[in-house]
Amino acid sequence: MKKLLLILLCLPMIGFGQNWEKNFGGSGDDFGNFVQQTTDGGYIITGETYSYGNGNGYSDVYLMKIDGNGVEQWSQTFGGIIDDWGMSIQQTTDGGYIITGYTRSFGNGGDDVYLIKTDDNGVEQWSQTFGGTGDDYCSSVQQTNDGGYIITGETYSIVNGSYDVYLIKTDGNGIEQWNQTFGGANNDAAMFVQQTTDGGYIIAGDTYTFGNGYNDVYLIKTDGNGIELWSQTFGGTDYDWGNSIQQTTDGGYIITGGTTNSIVNGSPDVYLIKTDGNGLEQWSQTFGGTDEDEGRSIQQTADGGYIISGKTRSFGNGNSNVYLIKTDGNGNVTSTFNIPTHNTNRKLEKTVDLLGKEIKPQPNTPIIEIYDDGTVEKRIVIE
Repeated sequence: MKKLLLILLCLPMIGFGQNWEKNFGGSGDDFGNFVQQTTDGGYIITGETYSYGNGNGYSDVYLMKIDGNGVEQWSQTFGGIIDDWGMSIQQTTDGGYIITGYTRSFGNGGDDVYLIKTDDNGVEQWSQTFGGTGDDYCSSVQQTNDGGYIITGETYSIVNGSYDVYLIKTDGNGIEQWNQTFGGANNDAAMFVQQTTDGGYIIAGDTYTFGNGYNDVYLIKTDGNGIELWSQTFGGTDYDWGNSIQQTTDGGYIITGGTTNSIVNGSPDVYLIKTDGNGLEQWSQTFGGTDEDEGRSIQQTADGGYIISGKTRSFGNGNSNVYLIKTDGNGNVTSTFNIPTHNTNRKLEKTVDLLGKEIKPQPNTPIIEIYDDGTVEKRIVIE
């Protein structure tokens, strides 16, 4: 409860009195890979289930609708007699849902991209598969301005290297209009796609082919037909990757993912990158502790800052915890709150983390400074 309570307090628009933890599933393994808030204030979740469906020991796509209090309203499964996975979902303008993932039950061979359209009760209206005789995967889907869909992932079927970035555009019935691939002689993959204000698309992922090191963040901008306009890479000599991207109000882009190039901590850290409209880096920040930390999703907020969600093994109560970071417009999390006091004879006693453990201050890490002024704590610094 403490972890979820922290998230909801940081996101007051969700509403007080709605803090909860829930779990769903049956006797087998069941996973939630993506969640989105719906227009009625509830949530839609997709993933995979070994408990329900047609799999008979294999996985099926799992779709679940819950209300704003976390109470299940309905669930559906999709797939065949082999493995099928749901990776991304979006509510569509007609109130239904579009799901993407990949399937071994249907398609041309190996794993294929799987696109499923449902009504508002999760009842399948149609499904499509995309790919060749090799393995093809999908990680992101978005409804486009023309009522169609843009999908991205990676392909082993249409490649220059081991696998390449795969971009597919469909009409409103899931019929392919075109596809494009991007990459070079090594492995290149995409994790997220968004339509931009000019009608084109921005893709974030990672590349082994281009850049400075072993693996770099890969940013690709296309026109409305998926033709590459430019690409950029970000990172150091070690491993860096991008998981999510959003166009910002100034026409640039904000990206989050992970990096093992952190000068401070050395372990994988959350990586935040801000670019201009041409993908040129304006600034970057890292966040985390001495263990593994990663950014999974990024949004610009009404105050011009950014909210990042991800995972952390550096902080919290469990092996891996939800990690939520709010920054200003320059990616800084430093905020100082001063409580007035007439006692100027104060002495800094110790610096602790949010759990009360004494630590040494580090950049971009929440801390609490505890002073002795003969009364109570008078100043909290978050850095």
